[in-house]
Amino acid sequence: MKISRDWLQTYFETPLPDAEALADSLTFHAFEIDGIENDVLDVKITANRGHDCLSYRGIAKEVSAILNIPLKADPFTSPPELLPQTPELRITIDSPEHCGRYIGCLVRGAKIGPSPEWLVKRLAAQGQHSINNVVDAANFIMFDIGQPLHAFDAKKRTFKDGAYAIAVRLAHTGEKLTALDDKEYALTESMLMIADGNTDEPLGIAGVKGGKESGIWNDTTDLILESANFNGPSLRKTARTLRLRTDAVQRFEQVLSPEVAAYGMQAFAKLVQELAGGEIVGFADAYPGRLEHATVSVSLEQTNAVLGTSLTVADIENVFTRLGFMYSRHSDALTVVAPFERLDIRIPEDLIEEIGRIIGYDKIEAVELPATPTPANINASFYASENKRAELMAQGYSEVLTSVFAEKGERAVANKIEGVRPFMRTTLIDGLKDAYVRNMHNKDVLCLDEIKLFEIGTVWREDVEIIMLGMADKSGVRQEMLNPVMSDSYENLSTSLATRYVSFSRYPAIVRDIALWVPQRTTPESVLENIRKHAGELLVRDWKFDEFAKGERISFAFRMVFQSMDRTLFDTDVQERMDSIYNGVKEQGWEVR
Repeated sequence: MKISRDWLQTYFETPLPDAEALADSLTFHAFEIDGIENDVLDVKITANRGHDCLSYRGIAKEVSAILNIPLKADPFTSPPELLPQTPELRITIDSPEHCGRYIGCLVRGAKIGPSPEWLVKRLAAQGQHSINNVVDAANFIMFDIGQPLHAFDAKKRTFKDGAYAIAVRLAHTGEKLTALDDKEYALTESMLMIADGNTDEPLGIAGVKGGKESGIWNDTTDLILESANFNGPSLRKTARTLRLRTDAVQRFEQVLSPEVAAYGMQAFAKLVQELAGGEIVGFADAYPGRLEHATVSVSLEQTNAVLGTSLTVADIENVFTRLGFMYSRHSDALTVVAPFERLDIRIPEDLIEEIGRIIGYDKIEAVELPATPTPANINASFYASENKRAELMAQGYSEVLTSVFAEKGERAVANKIEGVRPFMRTTLIDGLKDAYVRNMHNKDVLCLDEIKLFEIGTVWREDVEIIMLGMADKSGVRQEMLNPVMSDSYENLSTSLATRYVSFSRYPAIVRDIALWVPQRTTPESVLENIRKHAGELLVRDWKFDEFAKGERISFAFRMVFQSMDRTLFDTDVQERMDSIYNGVKEQGWEVR
């Protein structure tokens, strides 16, 4: 989620550090930062915190705890008062397992128009375009406290028996909806809908997309505001099926607390009245199953045992206070009533995680693991594989992993993957042959004179799984059974000496050769240094492949591989580099053969 430092500052009286310092604090205690641009942080919210931290309020709570600075105001501090209630709006929820809460608010006499500059700027920080004051208010509250919201044009709804009616139900067989994007969507019986409770006319796909007939336009005056809690997995399935991905879907699919819906409605109604005027006629709240607050206990002993620390009860109390947790203490045990929005606090380990990250894992002393009382058991097949792997790699072989599926075989796959290769393989030969042919084309890029491959994998023959070793080189492709025999030196398993990984370019390479006459005392290293100097950054591989002397001169031949990490090269790109190389060697008095 994008987090504007300016917007975040509205939650604090204390001046916040600059964007880079904020990024460091969040990275070491909460979430990674994907980037910073114009004081806007791109915060990578983890899946376990999407229910409360896909919002400015959630990030402000994190910053408050991490930096130990108080919030100026917390929108969730005081219980919301959705008053007055009105009989002019009825809500029915036909499928409580799909909708945990639905709140409506009837507003009359609103005036639709442009949003004020401050709101336009706030939404721009999130990459959002301003639409009108009501729609913008809904988007602003969603980003601010995390509750998706929606608004309907009330006058386009049926007023019957003294009330408008909203029904939350599953779609009917064959039902279709034309949405705000002017596209028609075919719905299934598992998709949750918002409908006019008086006519059963569909108004929108719950939590995903509003219907065109319920949109807010310049002539709209009466509004039905919506703040609801929808089943996350069900809504995610609907959005994926319809290929609709919205900011609201992103939040609902993380599973929100139904309590947040009330705070969202209170803030939405207040902001709409400030921006568009009108009279709040009243609210209607359907809440079939109220949320039970989780109570979780943790002891000092548990905490220190898991974290490897020597914390005191006072240290833990300090963390809980900074996080805004309500807790009670009994000797060395603390019991927390989890905030309604923190759906991730359910077991003692959840509290221990909070303690560790707020204190800072970097402040926990590293301790070596104790020695095991008995030697570790080594699987015989694993041992044989590791030793054979080390032996072949020392001989210059590269390991490949090919598909375990084959076009023919003895054991059929129960769940076929699009009908392709419906059998388990009986040999490694076919896969190795294919890998060998494909890698032959990359021999120069890899700076190899010969392609040498091996695979250690399972084959299926006569209802038996067998681990085989296959090899492919210029001598051909062959396989043998891997003998899982242990030896007395089983603990001397090889370890990798690799220090870092460098990825290959996804783009094709261009190979060029150059042969030069140089004086007898000239070294190939000095010639390569000159070539690299004039070749530029596109030269990724080079080596000498030929050498012979004649008279007072010696001939060196070099192979060069040109490649880009971000695009496909043209011949003209490489020719420019070759011309530069030719000029460079001629400056040395060397002759190009």
